[in-house]
Amino acid sequence: MKNMKQVEDIFKPNISIKDLLACVKSYGSPENCETVRAAYVFAEKAHKGQTRKSGESYIFHPLAAAYFLAKMRMDPNIVVATLLHDVPEDTNVSLDEIEKKFGPDITSLVRGVTKLGKLKYRGVERYIENLRKMFVAMAEDIRVMIIKFADRIHNLYTLDSLPNKKRGRIALESMEIYAPIANRLGMDEIKGLLEDLSFFHLHQKEYEKVDKIRDEYLSGRGAYLEKVMDILKKELKTNGIDCIDIHGRRKQLYSLYQKLVRKQWEIDKVYDVIAVRVILKEIGDCYAALGVIHQLWHPCKGRIKDYIAQPKPNGYKSIHTTVFCLDGKIVEFQIRTMEMHDEDEYGVAAHWHYDEMGVRLPPKEVSWVKELAEIQKEILGKMSDLNDMKIDFFKNHIFVFTPQGDVIDLPDEATPVDFAYQIHSDLGDKCSGARVNDHMVSLDTPLKNGDMVEIIVEKNRKKPNPDWLKTVKTRLAREHIKNRVNNEKIRR
Repeated sequence: MKNMKQVEDIFKPNISIKDLLACVKSYGSPENCETVRAAYVFAEKAHKGQTRKSGESYIFHPLAAAYFLAKMRMDPNIVVATLLHDVPEDTNVSLDEIEKKFGPDITSLVRGVTKLGKLKYRGVERYIENLRKMFVAMAEDIRVMIIKFADRIHNLYTLDSLPNKKRGRIALESMEIYAPIANRLGMDEIKGLLEDLSFFHLHQKEYEKVDKIRDEYLSGRGAYLEKVMDILKKELKTNGIDCIDIHGRRKQLYSLYQKLVRKQWEIDKVYDVIAVRVILKEIGDCYAALGVIHQLWHPCKGRIKDYIAQPKPNGYKSIHTTVFCLDGKIVEFQIRTMEMHDEDEYGVAAHWHYDEMGVRLPPKEVSWVKELAEIQKEILGKMSDLNDMKIDFFKNHIFVFTPQGDVIDLPDEATPVDFAYQIHSDLGDKCSGARVNDHMVSLDTPLKNGDMVEIIVEKNRKKPNPDWLKTVKTRLAREHIKNRVNNEKIRR
């Protein structure tokens, strides 16, 4: 996996406790370093004599996962818990012993990871039970998921030592469960790594094909982009806009693969194979920089997206604009503040990320996390088809507006019927038509981010149309329609 350099640099074969301590020292206190050292000694002793399938000493796995999070400048308590995360499950050392040595907070994190256990495809019931455990762990403490992601990324990176069948199972779990949850948590870097590592093991031929296409596309473009970035830096400075950083960002392979499939494998129709990220101090600077870019280069029609004014449901904020740049080549720019950049890279993990000044970002409410306990009770308890879970939770989400300006969170490609049921079941049942952005549309029209939707009702209507089941995308709409249709049949 030659394009996984960012992972290879972290999971180097000769990584040591000295590397981890040096990393934590760069942002943590001397006391933090001592706790990390003590946790490593504790875990090494507990795992003594244990080896992984590859033959290496077992301690290397928690050490590598901890180092991965330290490179992200995660709170030292998370790093310590990562070092200890397999001790209760794989050794004779108890959680009580860990608590005596490292205190309740670190122990709570280790306990959360231990509760999760390992996800395995052993029939739908067992699978749903494991999903339930994961959702409960997230609802109780998101930090548990941060540790689990690091654990899974290192496991994916070292899958070669496992049999083919097991490799496929772990990669599929990671692609279908872990990556979508990372996306919902706004953890773009984690999501991309999980997808690319899984992609390699699930579809190696396609992985290599996309890898080659991307390499050929980017060949020689480095000098071009440097020239573009130099011009923009000078122009921003001339306009008195303080720029923190400008850099290029390559599209992750799996994400590129998905776009190439949609574009019939025409790479020239994918405008963000490489994007220029512009990091600024204030929100006002972002809009000023957008103006500067559009003065320099002509924007492509319909390719300006303001995710600052209308953030994505997972919290993503940025302004995207695609322009006809030097020599008429198309380039995408992503404009954001440093805080937005951190939130894009780390998502909810940014709450426990130390910035360059050694200060943690203030926590922000992630409203949907509070719903997880209800999700696991209501949905998982009566679910027999995993597609129901994929409908709502694992899809990308969009914001859609009511005529009054209220925001409705829906899965991508949801229809006006989904919208109606999200507001009220009675509105869904009586729904007879819809206006989207003041235009009449059919009820099976896929909605887009930012659409304003008005539902037209037929007051005398008593029940929903059973045909809506073929097009609705939300579990809520599907359940209401099924229940009403079934009740009608019973009454007959």
